[in-house]
Amino acid sequence: MSATSATAIPGPAKDPRVAKALGRRRHRVNAIIKIACILATVLGLVLLGSILFTLLWRGAAGLSLTVFTHSTKPPGSHGGLLNAIVGTLIQTAAGTAIGTPIGLMVGTYLAEYGHNSPLANAVRFVSDVLLSAPSILIGLFVYEIFVEPFGGFSAFAGCLALAVIVIPIVVRTTEDMLRLITPALREAAIGLGAPKWKVIVLICYRAAMDGIVTGVLLAVARIAGETAPLLFTSLGNLNWSVAMTQPMASLPVTIYQYAGSAFDDWVQLAWVGALLITLGVLAINIGARLLLHRGK
Repeated sequence: MSATSATAIPGPAKDPRVAKALGRRRHRVNAIIKIACILATVLGLVLLGSILFTLLWRGAAGLSLTVFTHSTKPPGSHGGLLNAIVGTLIQTAAGTAIGTPIGLMVGTYLAEYGHNSPLANAVRFVSDVLLSAPSILIGLFVYEIFVEPFGGFSAFAGCLALAVIVIPIVVRTTEDMLRLITPALREAAIGLGAPKWKVIVLICYRAAMDGIVTGVLLAVARIAGETAPLLFTSLGNLNWSVAMTQPMASLPVTIYQYAGSAFDDWVQLAWVGALLITLGVLAINIGARLLLHRGK
């Protein structure tokens, strides 16, 4: 068949009626997908709004100065959450401080040095397993390593359990953000005579700072509300204690203990604790974004 006769035969794409039908079908599919996305967004916002509204409605009713000035006490004693708030701050800060540098270094190795080597693939696999592992298993692991051999629960063991949760989140985020940096940026710095470690620290880290900080914030948000690992490590403490070698109170454990209580004042304190955790995580995210925007 000659080229002239082949081009003379009208195909489906050249038929105006077929083209209009295809166009109408594409518009219908696009409208359906758009409506489905809008409905899913509205559903998500409604669920999130209902959660926040419930927390504000139930938690704000119990907010008072006593919550921030008194430690937990027996039912009917007008106790507060001071020891639990301080314990959460200490353990979350310590767990983040321990896990973030380790995760940052491991993610840097995977993105800048290891690439697809057997060791890097093994480390990446272990990190992915830890990322999806139930937190209660991490708590049991730390219990077997740091609690039972030393004969008691401690805040330090709780910090280690939270650090294990932080590490894979920071590893994955750091590796992904460093891989997104264009090779031309590294080559330009190396071409000017900068050693590789300076390229990573002064150029790659700065370029990936937004993503790395976001990963750290995700890790903080994850561990701030963790209960299961702390039940096997720091356990909780109804009394005031900031000693790292002793059991330490925390908001998640206190909420867990108080929410199912038969005493109304303890249930009210559980709602207040849930509200405080939610507002704290929200404040951390907003503050970090403002600082990053100001730095830019």
